[in-house]
Amino acid sequence: QVHLVESGGGLVQAGGSLRLSCAASGTTFSSATMAWFRQVPGTGREFVAAITSTGDRTYYTDSVKGRFTISRDNAKNTVYLQMNSLKPEDTAAYHCAQRPIGGVSYDPQWYPYWGQGTQVTVSS
Repeated sequence: QVHLVESGGGLVQAGGSLRLSCAASGTTFSSATMAWFRQVPGTGREFVAAITSTGDRTYYTDSVKGRFTISRDNAKNTVYLQMNSLKPEDTAAYHCAQRPIGGVSYDPQWYPYWGQGTQVTVSS
């Protein structure tokens, strides 16, 4: 059973930074595609970023390009999301997701495993 646990969320002022972490267990992490999504109450999950199993390719939604960086450490079974220059519109619950057999999609239905999420709140 795959288990994903996010951490690192919190309250930050606009322009500030946060680093989210997602620790994975119960799977061959090094062969899995990992992604971050975010969700505001009353809306669907929005793709934020994804990274291939080896970390050689990364993908971002346009609104976070140049501000967010996704990375992974396969030795620690952990994926990260470094968020800089945060804006109030980045406020959301951030979830990590995993697709064990690779491939990348912006569609949340592509990912069978999800963490519970960590809240990020950016004040203006």
